[in-house]
Amino acid sequence: MEFSTGFGWTRLPVLAAVFILGSVLTVSAQIIPPFSPTAAAPDDETETEAAETPDVNDPDVLKGIDVDKLDWSQLAVDAGTASEIAAAKKRAQAAAKDGMNWSSNANANGSSAVTVKQSVSSFWDARIGADMTVTSEPRTMSELLAQKATNGGNLPQSSGSAWAAATAPGAGVIWDKTAVEARVDPGAEQSKIGASLTKSVPLSGDTSLTLQNGYSVNQQGTTALPGVGGHVTRNYGTDQTAKVTITDTGTSITAGQTLSTTDDKWLRKVGAEQKLFDNVTVSGSVGETSQGAINKSLSAGFKKSW
Repeated sequence: MEFSTGFGWTRLPVLAAVFILGSVLTVSAQIIPPFSPTAAAPDDETETEAAETPDVNDPDVLKGIDVDKLDWSQLAVDAGTASEIAAAKKRAQAAAKDGMNWSSNANANGSSAVTVKQSVSSFWDARIGADMTVTSEPRTMSELLAQKATNGGNLPQSSGSAWAAATAPGAGVIWDKTAVEARVDPGAEQSKIGASLTKSVPLSGDTSLTLQNGYSVNQQGTTALPGVGGHVTRNYGTDQTAKVTITDTGTSITAGQTLSTTDDKWLRKVGAEQKLFDNVTVSGSVGETSQGAINKSLSAGFKKSW
């Protein structure tokens, strides 16, 4: 930014006037004799106010300053630099969001539930993580007895499982979304992999139908013992769900059925969920079990994100 002498002092920006005044005060401070006598203190408040009030007859402190020789570039703002700072801030926020996220919650038995997850790809919403139960060694006899009392006479053991999940687009008009999840628990010698296909169909302005088909494979291993070899068992399962959602009333009705290799028939289940007010819902369900009994449940939930 450049200025010429033809503009006059009254048309210069206020920021420029402040900058010049600071420069003049600095120059004035440098030319004061080192042994100049100290000014006498005013006798009363009237003299103090008079000394602080500027007078039109006071000498011009800016006299002798050449405007053309001032470095106005110090006041200039480079738009490119400002945009680079904003872009760097956005990159830092994105890195913090996509970085490793840790959370921990204390359990009643003295252990801690630790969860860690990290985003791998934002294109397919791919994530990896681990769910762990971490126990602490008892430091005193009272802590040892307390941990055994809350765990049926045994000390709690640390455990954990690793998982990976991804959400991808569907296949045209056949389905809308594909979700895949895999989990491995080395301590329990258990692993699971599952996939689900989801299709949403609008029925009216405020009503929609969501269809979902899920498939899963559970693998359970046994530890080899002396004289007895370990073996692996697999359980295959599938589930089908239809959900009708009414947006205006916050009501959803679900009907579905599941089938696995451990059962000899489809197990059906129906349920409903009602949103009472912000973040509070009530849900209930009735379903069949492999033993032939009816399983009924009623629950209320509160969910808040910040």
